[in-house]
Amino acid sequence: MKNGKAVISVLVSGGGTNLQALIDAQKSGIIKNGVISLVISNVEGAYALMRAKNNGIDTAVITKKSCANQSEFEGKIIAELEKAGTDIIVLAGFMSILSENFTSRYANRILNVHPSLIPSFCGKGFYGLKVHEEALKYGVKVTGATVHFVNEIPDGGEIIMQKAVAVKEGDTPEKLQKRVMKQAEWKILPLSVEKVCKQLTKQC
Repeated sequence: MKNGKAVISVLVSGGGTNLQALIDAQKSGIIKNGVISLVISNVEGAYALMRAKNNGIDTAVITKKSCANQSEFEGKIIAELEKAGTDIIVLAGFMSILSENFTSRYANRILNVHPSLIPSFCGKGFYGLKVHEEALKYGVKVTGATVHFVNEIPDGGEIIMQKAVAVKEGDTPEKLQKRVMKQAEWKILPLSVEKVCKQLTKQC
């Protein structure tokens, strides 16, 4: 906790649009019981790092290729998280599966946003555009996004929040991805983070 607020660390791999949604939500007061203190990227030069720096948030880069194995990779991440006094971890487009050793250490404190209504189009191999490709292939009329706690099963943790989004005629995976981000991901991720932060601050 920092000044009565939960300390949030965000793990990223790419452009950081979900990170930006969190930063904007903190500025606008949607996230009021937490403060984003650290952004860790597993990709050098990820634009998400620039977003963090532009907003005065500490950053760290830990790549798998710089580590001997998964254990060392996760150990370095944990060291940064502990140094920052992390209460909550948000996976915002973090393209690396975390081991049970890591997820159990932070049980009910790691949040992820998935671009479908779990249990549809989720689990191993379902990430990014692939999720929307499969949704369109299947012909669903409604899709959406889910924020859930992270455990050792990909997309298997308890659901925190969901929001439905209509599939439109003529949708491409790219069009659908953008709509799901704008109408669902960028809305429910900040709300879910605030909900968990609020619960944590009540416990302290």
